[in-house]
Amino acid sequence: MSGSSDVILDVVNLKKWFPLRRGLREIVGRKPRKYVKAVDGISFQIKKGEIFALAGESGCGKSTTGRTVLRLLEPTDGTVRFMGKDIMSLDQNGIKSFLRRKAQIIFQDPYESLSPRMTVEDIIGEPLEVHRLVNSKEERKEIVSRYLEEVGLTPAKDFIFRYPHELSGGQRQRVAVARALVLEPEFIVADEPVSMLDMSIRASILNLLLDLREKRGLSFLFITHDLSVAKYIADRLAIMYLGKIVELGKATDVIDNPQHPYTKALISAVPVPDPRHKIGEIPIKGEVPSPINIPPGCRFHPRCLYAFEPCDKEEPELREVEPGHFVACHLYDQAR
Repeated sequence: MSGSSDVILDVVNLKKWFPLRRGLREIVGRKPRKYVKAVDGISFQIKKGEIFALAGESGCGKSTTGRTVLRLLEPTDGTVRFMGKDIMSLDQNGIKSFLRRKAQIIFQDPYESLSPRMTVEDIIGEPLEVHRLVNSKEERKEIVSRYLEEVGLTPAKDFIFRYPHELSGGQRQRVAVARALVLEPEFIVADEPVSMLDMSIRASILNLLLDLREKRGLSFLFITHDLSVAKYIADRLAIMYLGKIVELGKATDVIDNPQHPYTKALISAVPVPDPRHKIGEIPIKGEVPSPINIPPGCRFHPRCLYAFEPCDKEEPELREVEPGHFVACHLYDQAR
């Protein structure tokens, strides 16, 4: 996974630890500070025009990763290069003039990410004002109308003066997409953009993102807990567990031919819309350990049915088990 001119985002050993508050007794006793290790040393690349998905259970570090690569959260360690620039070295002016112009985010919940006190025109037009890209209200209205039409809110005049509470969930999320597009970015983090929507309209939003990728050449970091969504939209897929990537490859390869025991457990838990299909026992045990006290060795070994001696002592590295398919599991060390 070496660098290349077609790589838009290059993440190396990214960490984001959240410090816990210490009580008086811990401070007096000089006990070491504890951390929630939300993201604990992950590396991946996203190519230009690619949709790269991060999937896993709630709390595995997916959303934290998305926010950290955009510096909405400051990283604890690691490097992130975006369009060839080390974004960790950017000052606030650099973040505003470069990163916020070229990279945007679509949040999970359109009910909370849109201000209830602003009209659709103000919500989408605000980035234009912040970056001083318009000279008049008429110009702003024209641009906002154009982006409303592009995301399927037509005719624009029927939506431009509405408030978020006057829109459906799908319409709100289309407004959020338009807001992300208005600065004409090259990269978008889509943080579970359809998980809060009805099943009937999820496909239309996913198809909208696919169309935007084709028309604009956009690259996406697509965050989801739904593997069926990941398979539908993503070119490549990474599975996260307790802050680590445990499997990475083409989305179809990872889902149709999973190699890591955790990935196999996730896929076996996906319901099949067939009444004749019998759900077997899910190959996993126990509960997810605390990200404060991560198990030694492979962090999945306390729940793994295939764990053996090295698993509780040595942390496995991502190894290429098939062309373009990487797995972090000692079972493949043994096979080699």
